[in-house]
Amino acid sequence: MDAMRRIAQVVRGELGGSRWELAVRAPSPRIAPYTGSLMGYDERTASPLRRRELPGPRVVLIFELGAPIRVISRPGGGDRFAGGFAAGLHDAHTLCDHDGHQRGIQVDLTPLGARKLFGRPMSELTSRAVSLRDLLPREHASLCERLAELKTWDARLDAVEALLAARIESSSIDLRTTAWALRRIEERGGAVDVRALARELGYSHEHVIRTFRDHVGIPPKLFARIVRFDRLVKRIKAGGDVRWPALAQDLGFYDQSHLVRDVKQFTGLTPTEARGEIVDLAALVST
Repeated sequence: MDAMRRIAQVVRGELGGSRWELAVRAPSPRIAPYTGSLMGYDERTASPLRRRELPGPRVVLIFELGAPIRVISRPGGGDRFAGGFAAGLHDAHTLCDHDGHQRGIQVDLTPLGARKLFGRPMSELTSRAVSLRDLLPREHASLCERLAELKTWDARLDAVEALLAARIESSSIDLRTTAWALRRIEERGGAVDVRALARELGYSHEHVIRTFRDHVGIPPKLFARIVRFDRLVKRIKAGGDVRWPALAQDLGFYDQSHLVRDVKQFTGLTPTEARGEIVDLAALVST
């Protein structure tokens, strides 16, 4: 009944030769602590398209319902994952290509949600995209084919939620300490001293780093930087006047040059170039 009451909001648009359909809905209470939203998408373009995906404090799951996109996470690389993939936390951008049509479902999980879902150290996904067929039990190998056969977005999202909830709820991994640390980092917008955080937890600095690599995939200092960068991306998406010195001070960067260094590392672009891509993508989704 819960899934029946939560109907996806479907938005369709067309711009510059691209046509798309997005189906978005909030997650059920069973998985809400571990994800922000569920989104189905269907996009057709007049020619092949490449997008830059930016780092964020989340693990991205893609359930492919059509021809798999190509994921380029390293120079000279490029992989396609029939059956979908999960992309772990990383400290650089990733390029994604499709040949004129992409169709699938995206779920943005917290690192701890992914740790429970897959039951393996998140360090195995760090800076990588890994096939869902390698991460989920064999009985789910044909999941994307079954999703594609369903007639509505809500039916597909129900099936994805049922899988996530069943595996997350069955996990016995104790993540309470890491969950507390992640909340503290996110509440402070990434402006934390990791050694002080370790003292608050009552563990050594080295123990906290080892635990983060297992439960999150990256050390706490890098996670804090990504949280701060993600806040910057959200501020740009929200629109309004972007003054880099003011943003640097407001978001906890040491100064503007510190902001510039992080933006270049995480996006491969200057702040002005990155702002243009972020604003264009935000406009596309909101059209």
